Parts: sequence; structure tokens; C-alpha cells
Amino acid sequence: MDAFLDQLWARIVIFIQGLAHLLDAAFGPLHGMGPAATVAVAAGITFGITRVLDRIYRPKRYQELQEEFHYWYGLRQEALACGDPEKAKALAKNIDQAKLNQVYYNYFFEGLLRNIVTSYLPFLSMLAYVNEAYRPERLTALFGRDALFTVPGGRGETVAVGSVFWFVAVYLGCHLIWFLGPRLLKRLRKVHASNSSSAFAESPSVYEV
Repeated sequence: MDAFLDQLWARIVIFIQGLAHLLDAAFGPLHGMGPAATVAVAAGITFGITRVLDRIYRPKRYQELQEEFHYWYGLRQEALACGDPEKAKALAKNIDQAKLNQVYYNYFFEGLLRNIVTSYLPFLSMLAYVNEAYRPERLTALFGRDALFTVPGGRGETVAVGSVFWFVAVYLGCHLIWFLGPRLLKRLRKVHASNSSSAFAESPSVYEV
């Protein structure tokens, strides 16, 4: 058993080292843009991978539990809409105890496993790579400085920004843009349409005499 675990661990280490070399080769051409831009691209790619995985990786059991949960939840909402409040609460409680609670726990656990594969695993893997590939010693060897960049701090001092902080900040920024972008575009379109309608209404008609 110990020999098997040693061989398995050795293969895992070889795989991780090979993947790290592959990422080094992929991000090497970007070093001309500077370390901050390179790490930002890595964060953007990681975000893109999580979005793609979230869209394509939908296990059959997850979909079945999702449909079952929505069915029982909808049934519970219908029960609560009953005219008699006491009867509505009793029906909802029966649904919870009979099915909804168990379905919810199964659905939650399956969703958690799916999120680990689609979000947490890619993020943590790339974060570990960035932390190792762009550590201060490596940054000094590649770019001649031990930080991605510096920002002004208090009392005339400067604050050095490291690779891990910058990677997480850009990754969260991608999520923020992904969430707010469509809403801002929708609002801008409404404002533009409203302004266009107002301008058309205020302009004199060519058919007026």
C-alpha cells in the first residue's frame, strides 16, 4: 500500500511539474508586457475557464435534483397560497418534512461538488501557480524587481503589490464586470432610447405647413 501511494504521489508531482512548465511556456511571451499585465491575463483566463466549465459541466444528477427541488419548492409556494393560514402552514410543513428538506440538502451538496470542479479548483490551481511562478525571487530574476508594481502609501512610503493580491483583485474585478456589465448596458440602452424618443418628439415634422 505504501509503495502504491508513493508511486501515485510521484506521478502527481510529475503531472504538476509538467503543467507548470506548460504554463511557463504559455505565459512567457507575455512577459514583455510586464508582470502585472501577465498576472492580469492569467486571472482573466482563469475567469473565462470557470465560466466555460460552469456552462458545460452539468452532471445528470445535478440537473435531476435541480428539477426536483424546483418542483417541490413550487408545490410548497402553492400550499402557502392557500386561503386558510393554518392549513397553509401545515401543508408547507408536511412538504418540508416529507421531501423538500432532503431534496434541498442533496441539491446543495451536489451543487457544492459542482462548484468545486467549475470554480474553486481552477481558481486555486492558477493561484498556486502564480504564487510560485511570480514569487519575489522569480520576479527579481525575470524583471529586476521583487513586486509587480508599487502604489503610494502613507507618509511618503510606497506599498508593494504582490502577485497573489493582484491575481485575486483582477479575478474579483472580472466577476464584478460580468455581473454589472449587462445591467449597465441595459440601462444605457434605455437612456439612449428615451433620449432618441424625446429628440424625435421635439423635432418639427417635415409634414407641418
